[in-house]
Amino acid sequence: MNRRKFLAVFGGGVILAAGAAGAGFVATRRPDAALAPWDAAGTAYQEPRRRALSYAILAANPHNRQPWLVDLRNDGRVVLYCDLDRLLPETDPYNRQVTIGLGCFLEVLRMAAAEDGYRLDISMFPSGSDTKALDRRPVADIRFEKDGKQRPDPLFRQVMNRRSVKEPFDTDRPVSDQQLLDIRAAATGKYQVSTSNNPIWVKTLRDLTWKAMEIEMRTPRTHMESVNLFRIGKSEINANPDGIDFSGAFFESLNAVGQFSREGTGDPTSTEFQMGLDIIRELCMTGMAYVWLTSPANTRQDQLAAGRDWIRINLAVTGLGLSVQPMSQALQEYPEMAGPYAEVHKMLAPAGGTVQMLGRLGYGPDVAPSPRWSLDTRIVKA
Repeated sequence: MNRRKFLAVFGGGVILAAGAAGAGFVATRRPDAALAPWDAAGTAYQEPRRRALSYAILAANPHNRQPWLVDLRNDGRVVLYCDLDRLLPETDPYNRQVTIGLGCFLEVLRMAAAEDGYRLDISMFPSGSDTKALDRRPVADIRFEKDGKQRPDPLFRQVMNRRSVKEPFDTDRPVSDQQLLDIRAAATGKYQVSTSNNPIWVKTLRDLTWKAMEIEMRTPRTHMESVNLFRIGKSEINANPDGIDFSGAFFESLNAVGQFSREGTGDPTSTEFQMGLDIIRELCMTGMAYVWLTSPANTRQDQLAAGRDWIRINLAVTGLGLSVQPMSQALQEYPEMAGPYAEVHKMLAPAGGTVQMLGRLGYGPDVAPSPRWSLDTRIVKA
């Protein structure tokens, strides 16, 4: 969210609220409990599976739902399940994006295990799957095997720095051809990864991603799916460290004076809603280049593999000093999005296939890590 624009409209109330609270209020608004898993990664656990999992739970995933559950009851083995209470039925009706997030988790798990000399033998959907919806069957059966030939993945160095940057990018700083080549090279090569900084393509994709964003916001049920996942302020974020977080004294002050709330942002007649539209449009118009990933088919295995490539792309982008934000709205499969879905596939996959991920690239600001549930809350109990 663009704080400058909020201040321009709501500045007086924000300043009064923050001033009344004092400097102590500002200094104590960090949701430390929700960010503790970032500090615990690689240090809180010695057992190889838990150590690797402490990094995997930091992986990118849609709406920060963290849809992973793991069963550790058998030595040397991790069975991954989807937490079916963490789906996004309105914007992701076939659970494709959630499956991609589970693929991100698997790739970070693999890289973290390699750091300790373990090879992962991964069987994807060993009991089968349903293309229409995820269910209680395992997503992956993973065996940890000690392997003296296993080598660390250079991309792992960026796991702790990786972010999905949902802020405007610097429109005075272009993304170079060489940077795009390096980004494409980070993928596994299993599927097609494409990029463009061509001004005509950039303008077209800016407009298309904004059109899709606006449709999602103006469709009540899809917009409210996001609004209902807002976590506003330290207390809410610590209590539920998932969803879409709004942390810090700025947003807590807005909320305290009634100028930023779930009710207001969910009301299409409100100033908050219109400000949200304006801010998101500005954000969309700052994409400086784009990256997308296409698979020939759209099986559950394809979706997992796309997630593994997507997190590799995200880590490579981080290593280059760039930022990336997924722009997945035009790829969503509900009726109101049919127009942008057809447009983006005609443009980016003219020979057929499924565009699994699309992201805007550029130079963004440094942002804080997203909150996370602790590893212990993600383990299936006997």
